[in-house]
Amino acid sequence: MRLDRWFSVHFPDLPWSHLQKLIRSGQVRVEGGRARASTRLAAGQRIRVPPIAAARAAPARQPDAGDAEFLRSILLYETDDVMVFNKPSGLAVQGGSGTSRHIDGMLGALADERGEAPRLVHRLDRDTSGCLLVARSRAAASHLGKVFRSRSARKIYWAVTAGVPQPPQGRLSGYLVRQATADGEQMRVVPSGTEGAQHAVTHYAVIDRAGDKFAWVTLKPVTGRTHQLRVQMAGLGTPILGDPRYFNRPDFHLPAGLGKGLHLHARRLSLPLSGGRRLDVTAPLPPHMEKSFETLGFDAARYEVQNADPEDGLE
Repeated sequence: MRLDRWFSVHFPDLPWSHLQKLIRSGQVRVEGGRARASTRLAAGQRIRVPPIAAARAAPARQPDAGDAEFLRSILLYETDDVMVFNKPSGLAVQGGSGTSRHIDGMLGALADERGEAPRLVHRLDRDTSGCLLVARSRAAASHLGKVFRSRSARKIYWAVTAGVPQPPQGRLSGYLVRQATADGEQMRVVPSGTEGAQHAVTHYAVIDRAGDKFAWVTLKPVTGRTHQLRVQMAGLGTPILGDPRYFNRPDFHLPAGLGKGLHLHARRLSLPLSGGRRLDVTAPLPPHMEKSFETLGFDAARYEVQNADPEDGLE
């Protein structure tokens, strides 16, 4: 079990953002050493838990029938082992400071007859839409965790950028580290060897463009770092449209007819399931991106067939 999942089981009212701060500051220890949220725990290990009672949020709202109905309405794919949801933009995956409604808090409404609720396998930013995978059992979560760690999961994102990336196809590689800000935290590009930095790798390609003002870009992350795609596209000088944190074009004005919100969508998820099966799911665009596609003349319908997706040529 991951360390952050262990905390969610034993301290369910602890906000995820506060847990991240406790881990980063070294207050949480595993066998006496510093750990990460992704640290895998083994039976018999000792975990140091600092005093956290004062940091707990108000008791979480209990899931209800409305949560189950909502989750069913955004369900894209389901088996006995997994579920894939089309997460809306603006809905958090996990709780945090000031966040009471989130996917993780709703999953209890889909608990099975034994009371076991589906559990998150990966995350999307609050403002990112698209394919979100959850496991329906601990065994399935363990298998999928290994798949993500082995990087055999194929994750494809679509984005609209301000400006056209140059060159139109390439590989982005760099190191990212968290830094505190007045309104939370964000990721920053740093040199290799910086303490706490994590390597981030992404393949990208321009699918279509609207002059030199906008581009429809497909992104294939090899690693899964926080805000990775948003930081790297901003680093190219072509930030993702509607990014509230990393948009770095102060002279930019949003033209009429474009949708409002982050234009980053987890379009497609493909990975091996147990028993030799393979999951391959595509999520339709959210309304604000549909609006922008129509205004800019981008035709997503050309790629409705999965085997013809434009990212198939990316390596």
